[in-house]
Amino acid sequence: MFEKNVGGIDRIFRIVIGLALILGFFLNTESSLRWLYLIGFVPFLTGVFQTCLLYRVLGINTCPTPKG
Repeated sequence: MFEKNVGGIDRIFRIVIGLALILGFFLNTESSLRWLYLIGFVPFLTGVFQTCLLYRVLGINTCPTPKG
């Protein structure tokens, strides 16, 4: 569907940060603004699916190119 443009360390970083923010949503039950932690789904999903709309707009590609 979409060309992959997220790879390597960038992908791992996005998944880890996304999971940390989502975990923060469940651990921080006192705050009325805890729903902001749900923004963690954005980096998590871009890391899992290896595609980022902002990277596409800016012409950035951190995914290694296949050698052929």
